[in-house]
Amino acid sequence: MLNVLAEQADKARAILSPEVLDYFSAGAGDEVTVEESGPAWDRFRLRPWPLRNVESVDTATRLLGDQFATPIAVAPSAFHLLAHPEGERASIAGAGAAEALFVLSTRASLTIADVAAASSAPWWFQVYVMRNRELTAKVVEDAVVAGARALVLTGDTPYVGRKRRVNGERIPMPDDHYLINISRHLPPGVDGRDAAAQDPSIDLATIGWLKSLSGLPVLVKGVLRGDAAVACLDAGADGIIVSNHGGRQLDRAIPSALALAEVVEFVGDRAPVLVDGGIRSGTDVLIALTLGAAGVMVGRPALWGLAAEGAAGVRSMLEALTEDLSHVMALAGVTDLRSLRPDLVVQI
Repeated sequence: MLNVLAEQADKARAILSPEVLDYFSAGAGDEVTVEESGPAWDRFRLRPWPLRNVESVDTATRLLGDQFATPIAVAPSAFHLLAHPEGERASIAGAGAAEALFVLSTRASLTIADVAAASSAPWWFQVYVMRNRELTAKVVEDAVVAGARALVLTGDTPYVGRKRRVNGERIPMPDDHYLINISRHLPPGVDGRDAAAQDPSIDLATIGWLKSLSGLPVLVKGVLRGDAAVACLDAGADGIIVSNHGGRQLDRAIPSALALAEVVEFVGDRAPVLVDGGIRSGTDVLIALTLGAAGVMVGRPALWGLAAEGAAGVRSMLEALTEDLSHVMALAGVTDLRSLRPDLVVQI
């Protein structure tokens, strides 16, 4: 792990209450997947090219037509107000300052419009399809109006995974946080929390529904199988995000690092594939990109940076990872992301 990320994590642990810290860091079950996700990237080794002119290294990339200074994005996560008084506004501002993609969660603790107003870079909106489909449609409409450039459909959360560390209990959230983007769309007399519960009946048809509803590209997050990725693309998905939800859903799910190559192989050139899960250094990022990812996402490091320093912490985390990526690219003999070839990396 980079020193900057370790220092921010230490500072966050000192600042956050034990309850909030456990909420952000806990994994499902025995937390096997949480523990394995980072070390899984260590199973790969690099085969660098010598005698390459690497005086200038470019980490810029394009995702779904938008330009970013870095392939490292902030993954969607809930309730940033638990980490910092400025919540998602600080997070998206920090990402924008680093010219990085930010993905806003359905479970944001500020209004979508409020968060979008603090953005200076393109951002995507993550969708939990709720039991009340009309409610989902209204929230997606709010995201479209606010300027979201794509939707990220979470596909691995029909139910919330049980976290033994917290005895299976979810952190208590006041309605003005939990329902901040939902309450104004609720019909009279409807229980907001029941209506906002995730719908376990969603299926591949949901992809087309979201596309027709929003007019935006839809990526599916939570894919760990090549055949599942193909099924999503055949149903209309515009991208795939290889993810085990930070180990917070199905414990003992395969680490994303070990699922990525298969998904990339099955997808081919049909759509971009992104990945998250345990990425903590520029070397991890380089390996992911060499295995075929179009970009990577980081979740908990963004929360630790936010807790430690607000928007400046999110920015410094992203910039530290990007600078480290640039450094290891030069050492590997790579000057830009377009030059990456699969034979740069091997699994041991």
